[in-house]
Amino acid sequence: MTVTVALAGDTMLGRGVARALATTPPEALVAPEVRAAMGEADLVVLNLECCISERGRPWDAPGKPFFFRAPPRAVELLALLGTDCVTLANNHALDYGFDALADTLEHLAAAGIAAVGAGPDVERARRPATLAAGGLRVAVLGATDHPPDFAVGPDRPGVAFADLGRRLPGWLPERIGAADAEVVLVTPHWGPNMTSQPVGHVRRAAAALVEAGATLVAGHSAHVPHGVAGPVLYDLGDFLDDYRVDPRLRNDLGLLFLVTLDGRGPARLEALPLKLDFCHTHLATGSDAAWMRRRFRSACAALGTTVAEEGDRLTVTWATGAGTAGVPPPPPGGGGSPPGGR
Repeated sequence: MTVTVALAGDTMLGRGVARALATTPPEALVAPEVRAAMGEADLVVLNLECCISERGRPWDAPGKPFFFRAPPRAVELLALLGTDCVTLANNHALDYGFDALADTLEHLAAAGIAAVGAGPDVERARRPATLAAGGLRVAVLGATDHPPDFAVGPDRPGVAFADLGRRLPGWLPERIGAADAEVVLVTPHWGPNMTSQPVGHVRRAAAALVEAGATLVAGHSAHVPHGVAGPVLYDLGDFLDDYRVDPRLRNDLGLLFLVTLDGRGPARLEALPLKLDFCHTHLATGSDAAWMRRRFRSACAALGTTVAEEGDRLTVTWATGAGTAGVPPPPPGGGGSPPGGR
């Protein structure tokens, strides 16, 4: 028995994307070819980097520059993509406060989309969603290492905050170990923005998550895809947004990941190069696709992973039951920047 999960990175449906949703049908924002590729998977999981609400006001935090809020219609786009689960464990779930988070959870639930990584109390923010497909149960668990002021507490809603600077907080391995599923997908929002490779604390946390029993770790936050090592996809990059483009890191290029797993671990990865135009995502072609292929091959090679190419797709094949042996240790001294950012 196997299950294939489509993994999309940061999906920001506020600001310019919200304006586009107000004047164009949702299907205009993601090309049919991308939607068809997502439809090849049994499950679709992504990082929703905004709230969905018409209420609230910007979070009062000195120096916070970005606030992302999508209209209720954004749920139509998520449904069109076949989204089964989103993680809200990130630095934008509370951009418009507690009421907007409550609205987000309500809109997602009404559309039949599971949400992890945030909630009205500690139990629900840290609780995994269990999905069934391919004869397997897949538990999805979300966590974020920034910002601490979004953290859920005993008497307030919030996100599943996990300070990953030194070691995993106890609740994370406990939740992984207690998951009633053959596959445990942990999707952390970790590390700083606009980095080309995982920083030290992210690499340490990745190894610890796999050691705790995570079948697959799929991270995000950097806004550009990182490499793969063992059962760890360090960063999924971006999927849909209106962000300014860095000409060196090319955050206007991304990857859609299709990962096939069995009960013992990941078996095969296929990655499709994407081009993120302003509020519109389609398959990358020509020099853009070639750039993304070179970048991903190089990032994986730096982590000891070989990438093949089959047609327009990049592929990685794992030995059965990939584990911590495939996750290289962080460089001497740990290295790494503090978490945070857009």
